[in-house]
This record gives sequence, C-alpha cells and structure tokens, in this order.
Amino acid sequence: MPVSSRPPNPPALSHRERQVLAHIADGLSHKQIARRLGISVHTVSTYLRRIRSKRTAPTVAHLIHLSHTEDC
Repeated sequence: MPVSSRPPNPPALSHRERQVLAHIADGLSHKQIARRLGISVHTVSTYLRRIRSKRTAPTVAHLIHLSHTEDC
C-alpha cells in the first residue's frame, strides 16, 4: 500500500487563513493583504506559514492551486 505524505484528514484552515489564501490567489502582495485585512505584513507571513504547515504548499503556485480546492 502506498504511503501518503498527507494525513487523511488535514486540519481545517481558519477563516482568516482562508481569507489570506484567497488574496494570495488574487495576486495580492503580502503588504496589500495586510492593508486589506488590517493586520501587519508579519501576521500575513504567519498565516501563510500556518497554511503551509497544514497543507502541502511549498510555492505560491501550490497555494493558488490550494485556494481553488479549499472553500475560500
């Protein structure tokens, strides 16, 4: 049986993580996302780090693909 690197039920993304992910998919920069959400650029980076720890998304392209498979 093949071993999967992804857990069968990955942890759910929070509402804010889904918002950040949707903005990444729209092509916004970290600074633009921070302004729109009223948070710091550092916090945007933190949310992206959390998303990547919950899902396999090493690149922005993977994040964009992920945004189309998640309910953003």
